[in-house]
Amino acid sequence: MANFHVIIPAAGIGNRMATALPKQYMPILGKPMISHSVQTFFACPRIASIHLALHPEDEFWHSLQLDTKSRLHLHYTGGDTRAQTVLNTLNSITIADDDWVLVHDAARPGLDASMLNSLLDSLEMDAVGGLLALPLADTLKQSNDQNRSEKTIPRAHLWQAQTPQMFRFSMLKAALQSNGGSATDEAQSIEALGLQPKLVVGSLKNMKVTYPQDVAMVEALMQKDVK
Repeated sequence: MANFHVIIPAAGIGNRMATALPKQYMPILGKPMISHSVQTFFACPRIASIHLALHPEDEFWHSLQLDTKSRLHLHYTGGDTRAQTVLNTLNSITIADDDWVLVHDAARPGLDASMLNSLLDSLEMDAVGGLLALPLADTLKQSNDQNRSEKTIPRAHLWQAQTPQMFRFSMLKAALQSNGGSATDEAQSIEALGLQPKLVVGSLKNMKVTYPQDVAMVEALMQKDVK
């Protein structure tokens, strides 16, 4: 029976947030952003291990004393790109080739047990793997350099990728090695192998915090879910 393992790339500095504090450590509902998803993974008994991929100079976690039996593991494996960070972390852990690896954005604090279990249930017997995603609801416009709309792009069959993105250890490692670190997410590397990841419906609550105004929105979505 294959096990489930989690990698959370958390080596970025979040320049678009216009703050000196790395984005993953900004407070969301009174706790560092990254701690919300870590807690969700900890609360799921199906998750065998959780691996935080940190910047080599990260000081936030240095004082953290982990029990040797803890499912949480720290890796100072941050690279120049997300893909390189994930690949560095895959190279630093020892798990079975057919074990599942879930890669989750540190800036998606709204992941909950329902979404996580839906992903695991949908993909654990899948030949390729896949990711949480949302079907696009808005009309898409393609602009020119002057921010004027040039054409409308049909939204049928278009999805917005989320995380976790879940693939077999050996497949994901091979995909990232062959991609050269240019992919913006794991699914793109898998697609480059000629494979088709499965899209599992996620939730707006699982939005990525990218800009300062996103903080209030994700907090509102998370608070509404608690009530």
